Amino acid sequence: MTTELYFIYDSHCPWSYATTPLVNALQQAYPDMTIHLLHSAHYIGTDSAGEEQMQAAAKASGVKFGREHIRYVNSPKNSIKTANFMAWMQDKQANKQLSLLNALQTAHFVEGNPLNTKHDFTAIVEKLKLSPSNKVFKDELSVDAENILEAIAEIQQMLGTTSFPVLVMTVNDNAIFIDHSQYLML
Repeated sequence: MTTELYFIYDSHCPWSYATTPLVNALQQAYPDMTIHLLHSAHYIGTDSAGEEQMQAAAKASGVKFGREHIRYVNSPKNSIKTANFMAWMQDKQANKQLSLLNALQTAHFVEGNPLNTKHDFTAIVEKLKLSPSNKVFKDELSVDAENILEAIAEIQQMLGTTSFPVLVMTVNDNAIFIDHSQYLML
């Protein structure tokens, strides 16, 4: 039996942050399950989820947002470098991808790190003993990140939605859409 989980998210989306503990719980419950983390690269420096969505995500899930994140919650967010980093990670060290996502979200939502420059990633890179290529830190999407966007488009077409976050679990040839909103308070 082959079990896989597909998580479509954006690292700078408070709802994705609120859903990540569910992904962690599923990974713990099914340690042999393959997890595909698919970064949607929604935030490109022109908008943000804003205070209202952050407060709704916090209320629905109980996740905590740090003072520095709250202070700049309405400032435009840019998740392109993070999308590139996650795509690189999927290709190079997929087994550390979920740990990286957790570290990035903690840095962004708890510590208030905007994750906009190469320097913003230094502590995480050192902590996880990674050596990402310089293409990760460019201001445009890498080829690997664009390939992930194509995979996301296929899944979204199948589901009939462009919303995120999205969780889909497959067991052999059967796909199950998981309504994450029902499981945010673990």
